[in-house]
Amino acid sequence: MRIDKFLWHSRIYKSRSKAIEACKKKYVKVKMKSVKPSFEVYTDLTFNVRKEQIIYEYKILDIPIKRLGPKLVYLYLEEITCSSQMEKNEILISNKKLTQQNKKPSKKDRRDLNLFLNE
Repeated sequence: MRIDKFLWHSRIYKSRSKAIEACKKKYVKVKMKSVKPSFEVYTDLTFNVRKEQIIYEYKILDIPIKRLGPKLVYLYLEEITCSSQMEKNEILISNKKLTQQNKKPSKKDRRDLNLFLNE
């Protein structure tokens, strides 16, 4: 199965065209090398996907025949993202909440965010 189809089938991207676009922008990598949308995937393959400044790492457990429901994704895909990336995600989410409340982050909040993102 092609990697763009797999990304769509496993609900990492909402549409196949967005998965193709991510591959062309070099957001999808296998063994630290960017791949084309036509790259063939197989079981036990690990790959990275960059979404919203966060690098998610996945391992393919099995190849699905058709598009999966959100509750069945764990049967075919295992997320092995490191904890620092998940912390970065939490910080970005909290920062978005602050901006949605029409409050500017304080100088200390911005400094902490910049320090964390530059690590």
